Amino acid sequence: MAYSLIISDLHLCAEQPRSMQVFLHFMQQIAPGAEVLYILGDLFEYWAGDDDIDDPFNCQITDALHALSVCGTAVNIMHGNRDLLMGQKLAQACDASLLTDPTLLNLYGTPTLLTHGDLLCTDDIAYQDFRKQVHEPAWQQKFLAQPLAQRKAIIMQLRARSENEKKYKNKDIMDVNLDAVASMLRQYHYPRMIHGHTHRLKRHLHAVDGHSCERWVLGDWHDTGNALRCDAMGCSRETITF
Repeated sequence: MAYSLIISDLHLCAEQPRSMQVFLHFMQQIAPGAEVLYILGDLFEYWAGDDDIDDPFNCQITDALHALSVCGTAVNIMHGNRDLLMGQKLAQACDASLLTDPTLLNLYGTPTLLTHGDLLCTDDIAYQDFRKQVHEPAWQQKFLAQPLAQRKAIIMQLRARSENEKKYKNKDIMDVNLDAVASMLRQYHYPRMIHGHTHRLKRHLHAVDGHSCERWVLGDWHDTGNALRCDAMGCSRETITF
């Protein structure tokens, strides 16, 4: 039976070699069986711009995705909050398509809404303000005009500040807002929803305007990976170990 695989929040970086090992195992041994691989953001721990594409660590990732595509599995990548600066040069290197966030598709007969998930975390007002700023084309153009080393230094500072702020935030405000979930489900006519970002791996059922809507939350990748396998019969989780 034909199926697709959906993953998110790998946060690949040289400082976490175990995640990279699991990713490469997944790409070589598991993903080639799928018709399509969807990556719903935060493939990278950070992406400073497409001019960093020749970095040896990054090349391992793009080469693995390109090889998967050549083998016949279509690759689709969505921006996350950590890698929102991925561009067409990266997509071409991976032989992949970039998805808009959110994306509605017909997945084996079931309307399915794919999103990274941070749009739904509306209780975290400070984050939403920051998100709005960094998604502005003018901000991105100004940021990308700086030297790569300077961009990386700024990103390191932002990461450190973000981790520090998380220590003082109520964990609930970093989860999705249920009204925001209902609003998006209503906007797209009550589809199945799949997202990442929160790392709170779980399946939810939402009753919205008399419709029962399934919501799958993807987990992050550390010692093990996780994927959602979807086919004409529905979705199921797969744990990736190596």
